[in-house]
Amino acid sequence: MQMARIELPEALVMKILSKLPVKSLIRFNCVCKYWCSSFQIPHFIFKHYHNNLENNSLNLLLRRHDGNTFQPYLSQLSNEKDQKNLVKQNIHLPFFKNAIPSVYGACHGLLCLQEPSTDKAALWNPSTREFKILPPSSIQRPPYLSPMEGNLALYGVSFDHAALGFDSKTNDYKVIRFVSFIYYHSPFVTRTFVNIEEEQRYAYPHYEFQVELYSSRSDSWKEIPCPLYTPTDLILGNNYVDGICYWKTMTEAYLGLILLFDLANQKFSILPFPEITGSCLHYYDNILMFNGSLSVIVCLLEGTGMSFDLWVTSEGVWTKQFSIESISGVLHPLGFGKNGELFLRDTNNEIVLFDLSTQELKELEINTYLDHFQESISLHAYVESLVRINGIQECEKHIIRQLAGDASNKY
Repeated sequence: MQMARIELPEALVMKILSKLPVKSLIRFNCVCKYWCSSFQIPHFIFKHYHNNLENNSLNLLLRRHDGNTFQPYLSQLSNEKDQKNLVKQNIHLPFFKNAIPSVYGACHGLLCLQEPSTDKAALWNPSTREFKILPPSSIQRPPYLSPMEGNLALYGVSFDHAALGFDSKTNDYKVIRFVSFIYYHSPFVTRTFVNIEEEQRYAYPHYEFQVELYSSRSDSWKEIPCPLYTPTDLILGNNYVDGICYWKTMTEAYLGLILLFDLANQKFSILPFPEITGSCLHYYDNILMFNGSLSVIVCLLEGTGMSFDLWVTSEGVWTKQFSIESISGVLHPLGFGKNGELFLRDTNNEIVLFDLSTQELKELEINTYLDHFQESISLHAYVESLVRINGIQECEKHIIRQLAGDASNKY
């Protein structure tokens, strides 16, 4: 007896498909033309991304540096239950060979890779493996003068403190970055100083800043007015949420300020840090994202241990979300994973995980003692998406993926 064929409504089929991983959807592209075209429709891409967002389907990358070759690479952590937070694969970046790229984002599953010493940058969707090289900088650089040619000589140019975000007003993915020109006073120009303080200031480098904004719609950079305050420190992980980019900055009067940039109106503004009270004078703070909100983590040094306060802002008002009592043997936080799990680097140069619900510290067996630049290890979280960037598929001259040798991840 032949069984009756049951056909599901297309709307229900698309709803089911929107809950699947990107890897499965890419494989299903060959099922039929309708499915292939549907996966490229903005409505489906939006629905698929928000399903992953609601399910808290975070993917985690550790930015590291090989201790032998000094080359940067990313360790992707597994989110499988039986191998959770173990290194799944290592992703090498030959596009940035002999350089140390910074990772910015994620925004809608996209990451921005930026080499600080040059204007080399790229957008990358690690889920679809699409890679897009950004055009050269639009900013005109002054000539490099020798110390004999003038009072100030250009020593170098850096491209850093970038941010990747989405402008919902124009439906456009944008990258903003600060361009720093570093000058030194010429030692061959004779100068008389009033006092020792003036002479010491004269020996310091002189900085000039410009800002440029990249639009994915026009595939070009443009210079925009530079704010009065410029970023001073790197932040932990992502520095974008809901159309706003964030950086840590300061003035002579205020040490704790946050610089904001609204991608829609292209304007900078300032937000004060939360007011830290208490008797502990030994602390440092940093910006990070927690559950989709701008947050500040305050790290209090207490003997051999470290405790943490997390502050979250809503419409400019800071509220202390929680405190973590002293944890022994940790150096600094890396960021948050699923369910508020706090990743840290400890004094043994291992990555450890603090579970907020159980208040327990777990060793992840991710050793970094052979890594170079251990203090620059950073954690980056993204949610899988089908967002297209009009780039090319990964190739070995840009990205090389290597499966981890075994589950221990030990070198």
